[in-house]
Amino acid sequence: MYLKKINLKNKTDHLRIPKSNEIKPEIKKIKKQGTASREYKPKDYVVYPKHGVGQILSVNSKTIGEIEVQCYNIKFDKDKAIGLLPINKQSYLRPLATINQVNKSMSILKSKPKIKRSMWSRRAQEYEQKITSGRIYDLAEVVRDLNKGDDLMVDQSYSERQLFEKAYERILSEFQIVLGSSLENAQKKLDKALKRNLEHQKLQLEPKVEQPTEIAE
Repeated sequence: MYLKKINLKNKTDHLRIPKSNEIKPEIKKIKKQGTASREYKPKDYVVYPKHGVGQILSVNSKTIGEIEVQCYNIKFDKDKAIGLLPINKQSYLRPLATINQVNKSMSILKSKPKIKRSMWSRRAQEYEQKITSGRIYDLAEVVRDLNKGDDLMVDQSYSERQLFEKAYERILSEFQIVLGSSLENAQKKLDKALKRNLEHQKLQLEPKVEQPTEIAE
């Protein structure tokens, strides 16, 4: 009897699956939004490099991929659009320039243009990168280098005008808010620094109408 019991135990041992070979069910963890303390509040003006100056309307929760995410709702007057940016991506934003930075930008605008002797396609790419960098000094350099003043005899391509107007409008909107002046007065100061005559040079800065868009990176 004793031997039979041992043999039976040995048989059942062979039927067991070692724990090391057991297949454990895969547990999928749902990623949570990275925590970040809110740096901006409603009514604050901010600069988002790809869109320019915007104003925070509110902070709301939005469900993205079954995850609740805290987002800034940002209004961009130029594009007539409202963007959504998760708070944990707020490093893409920057506060408005200080009055000292605006004054330095004015000095850049008054300085002599620095135009490289390279193909326009390459320079255009560099100008676009400066515009979307969000840095006010870079914007000032683009406006300065592409400004033709009142010289209507200078040949300027369509792409040059587009880049100039894009940079001009962005720096103008920031100047207006920082200086606390009307758009007209801010434009007069900007054009004076560029030696432009509004009677001869009139920019087409009509806003485009776009639907609300999500600007999360």
